[in-house]
Formats: sequence, structure tokens, C-alpha cells
Amino acid sequence: MAILLAIIGKVVLENEVKTNQYIYIKDGKIAATGPLEEAAGKYPDARIIDITESETVVPGFIDLHIHGAAGADTMDATHEALETIAEALPAEGTTAFLATTITQEHRNIDLALKNAASYVESQNGPGKAEVVGVHLEGPFINAKRAGAQPKEYIIDPDIDLFRQWQTSAAGLIKLVTTAPELENGTNFIEYLSSNGVVASIGHSDAVYEEVEIAVKAGAKHVTHLYNGMRGMHHREPGTAGAALLFKELLVEMIVDGIHIAPEMVKLSVSAKGPEGFVLVTDSMRAKCLNAGVYDLGGQDVTVGDGRAVLADGTLAGSILKMNEAVRNVAEFSGLSLQDAVRMASVNPAKQIGIFDKKGSIAPGKDADLVILDSGMDIAATFCRGELAFKKGQ
Repeated sequence: MAILLAIIGKVVLENEVKTNQYIYIKDGKIAATGPLEEAAGKYPDARIIDITESETVVPGFIDLHIHGAAGADTMDATHEALETIAEALPAEGTTAFLATTITQEHRNIDLALKNAASYVESQNGPGKAEVVGVHLEGPFINAKRAGAQPKEYIIDPDIDLFRQWQTSAAGLIKLVTTAPELENGTNFIEYLSSNGVVASIGHSDAVYEEVEIAVKAGAKHVTHLYNGMRGMHHREPGTAGAALLFKELLVEMIVDGIHIAPEMVKLSVSAKGPEGFVLVTDSMRAKCLNAGVYDLGGQDVTVGDGRAVLADGTLAGSILKMNEAVRNVAEFSGLSLQDAVRMASVNPAKQIGIFDKKGSIAPGKDADLVILDSGMDIAATFCRGELAFKKGQ
């Protein structure tokens, strides 16, 4: 069925914010947009949905770093787990995501990758968030900066092993977190870059010069800024300082007010600009559930008071929702809604090469649309033209 969104309120388009607009959806795509008065009588086949003055339509959010939600995790390696995540995410405005792995036994990673490939082939339909690839987080990382990654399975970068895993994933691995200072680190980044995979610097103890070498080798991304990396010092910028200085690097932030202090979020955005960041949740299976103890990579994680931590207090992912991240980064940094949405939609789509079909509201793209109320809560979400979430239902 065709749908016509009649928008009295705001709509965040690719390069501007407008009011009194329409969006015509047909066959899962945005077929046309324009001034609302031009839609009168033009689309008799469409079911009309009125968007009120207090609501805003934005492009669907794209989460490049998410392990799980609603009791499920990518490493569960079942279709049911990915389906659970895909069905839960529209409630927070996420319409596409990279299923993210964790450092584990090679066999377990391989099973998760094969499962993702078969899920995408058979169950990745509309009406829920779309799995648009895999983020391989570990095991090619620095044990000094392991964070919540199980240290016993960490290894140096291995191109042959990665080739095997990419075969298991049917080419779905789009982004790899790795530490460039490790043995074979630079060669590994060069291999990823030359094969169309985004190399992300993360769980790394790299100094500035090592990050510079990685950027020259083709690194384009940084995993969860400040977390799991060498921090800034006034005599050594470290991994974190280099992340802010190199324009070639798109930098993830977990903006929950816990992983990064609000003041540091503001400082970072001031230094690099909203075009240099991508919002991620790095959420684990406990998102959407009550406080308790949950599994992450074979480790017990205690969730409560908005935090997810290991027994020693180490942060272990998050329970952050994407609409909360968008609201927080706007509040912490004084950004416009358009700039905050850029960090959750435009930037991630461009980074993994899907901006031709996702990431903004434009004719020809997937009808991945989110309706926000005045408090930045989700009123409704459309995934490829189908209503995937409506508040109160």
C-alpha cells in the first residue's frame, strides 16, 4: 500500500529542515517529496498519515556498533536472536544496523558470521530494522585496552583468518575494529582498505605516530572514542587525541553520559565538528530489559542505574537507545537537531557505503523514517515503507 505522510511539523531533509511537506512512499521506497500543497489530489492510492505541528520526521538511525537488545546477542548465532534485535530497534528509531561480534573462540565467531549471512539471505525483510552488515569487534586488538573483551581470545591481526571469516559471512563484514600498533597491524589495515572494508582503530594503545601510520594505510574509523584506547596527554595526544585531529577518521561516540562525560562530548564536537562523528549504542542484550545479570561474550555483566559493568567495574557495552543518544548529543553540545541526526543517519550511511539507499530523506531511497515527538521520543518508525513501531501499540 502507498502511504502519504502529510507533515505540518518539521522534516529533516538532506541539506535543510522544512515544514509543510509531504513524503510519498510506494513499494518500500521514498517515491516523492515536496511542498504539502502540491500533494493535494495527486496520490489517490495513498493512505494519508498526518504528522502534527509538534512532531518531526527524520531519516532512520543506523547503528554501526550494537551487540544486542531485548535479551538477544549477535554471538547467540541464531536467526531468532537477530530477529529479536531487528524487531526491538525500531522503538528507538533505528532502522538499520551492523550486527556486532565480540572477541571469542574462533569457532564461535565463525558461527555468528555464518548465522548473520543466512539471516540476511532469508529473513532480512521490511517492517523491522535491516541487518546491513557485520562489525567485527576483535579479536585483533590490544590486550592492554581490552575493556570488556575477553583477553584469553585476543590475537594479533591475521589476514588469512579474516579471509576465512569474510567467506563465512558471505562478504557481510563491513567494519573491523583493530589495534594498528600490533604486529601485522599496518598490513592488516591496508588489506581491509583495499578490499572495501572499513578499518576502525579501537581497543588500541597506539600513540599519535602509530595512528598517523594507520591513517596512511587506510584506516577510516575509530571505535567508541575515549573507551578502550590510550587517552590524551599534553605531551602525547594518544589514540584519542589523534582521533580528533585526523579528518580522515570518523569517530564513534557512546553518548549516554556515562561512557563520556557531557563536557568531553561538547569539547570533542567543538574540536572535530558533527561531520566527524557517528553515534553508536554499543548496546548489549540487557537493553530493553530490567536490571539484572546478563551474559556478554561468556562474561557476567551486571546492569543497573543505567550502567552495564563487569565484576571489576569495567564498563561492558551499554543499554543506550539511539534516540537518547541523539537527544543527548544535541543537549550536551548545543547542536541543532539536523546536526545531531547527521551523526546518527547520514554519517554512518556514508561510512559503510549505503548512502545511495539509506541515511537521508530523498526520492529513490528506502523509506526508513522516524517520527519524533516534541520530547525526542519515538512516535512511529517505518522500516522500508512498513510501520515497524507506533507508540502505544
